[in-house]
Amino acid sequence: MRQRWDDLFFLHWEYAPATIQARLPAGLTVDTFAGKAYLAVVGFRMNAVRPAGLPALPWLSYFNELNVRTYVRDAAGEPGVWFFSLDCDRAPAVALARKLFGLPYEHAAMSFGPGLALTCRRQGETAIGRYAWSATSTPQITSPGSLEFHLTERYNFFSERNGRLARGQVHHAPYQLSRASMTDGSDLPLHWDGFDVGGRPPDLAHCCQGVTIEAFSLVPAHA
Repeated sequence: MRQRWDDLFFLHWEYAPATIQARLPAGLTVDTFAGKAYLAVVGFRMNAVRPAGLPALPWLSYFNELNVRTYVRDAAGEPGVWFFSLDCDRAPAVALARKLFGLPYEHAAMSFGPGLALTCRRQGETAIGRYAWSATSTPQITSPGSLEFHLTERYNFFSERNGRLARGQVHHAPYQLSRASMTDGSDLPLHWDGFDVGGRPPDLAHCCQGVTIEAFSLVPAHA
């Protein structure tokens, strides 16, 4: 697959490693940094999504996404992302991602803009998650060994299909991250997925203008 991820924000909350571990499938271990584990809410616009070699289609190839994720390693130590949910406002994309990648996509009503702003109301929920942000520092590539690198430079995701752990891979240039100021930054998706951060603001907030993505087929993960 080929696509772009544009106008991203990353909100991170410290969270108890043991609580996250209890929510992971067998074969995955929560990946901590300096003994701390993190939950993230990540939002962005998915643009020009299409199979390699084919053109993007109007409407179908363009949509919004808001995901809840954490950071893990498989039994071989391969680092990656585990998604607790991925909200999306294109029903065909939700169905395809569930079928092809085994990812827990949810259909949602979403809007982007004006400016850097995103809203999300998951199907079956009444409350709306609202996000509005601006960059407060010059975009920079993160340094290996830093917390920001640990949280964002992840090129694998894991999923379960038919009871088996699988790994998907993506390629993109390193994110050029800026610190973000959030005038809205809801923890509501964490609540939808059964996590409680006590209403406190995120411990870290970053944003990025965008990256071009190559996504590859699933392979068996080391469990």
